Amino acid sequence: MDQALDGFSPAEALALEYADRLATDHHNMDDAFFDRLKDHYSDGQVLELGMMIGQLIGFGRLLAVLDLESKFCPIEESVEPVSMA
Repeated sequence: MDQALDGFSPAEALALEYADRLATDHHNMDDAFFDRLKDHYSDGQVLELGMMIGQLIGFGRLLAVLDLESKFCPIEESVEPVSMA
């Protein structure tokens, strides 16, 4: 991941890693990774989280191919991390 995960609980950081890996490296998700997920989440929660991540990845890709992403969801290149304090 590109940004530090300071301020997130271990379970939240792992959910963010799950999303990042599903989006960028899903072929390399192994049993060890899912064992780590199961340390924090039930089987049902792992499935539900994966389904939601997949829907959002798909929606983002649809916006990109329809050239709607940059018009309605601008992303600034140098965004400062939000303090969780």
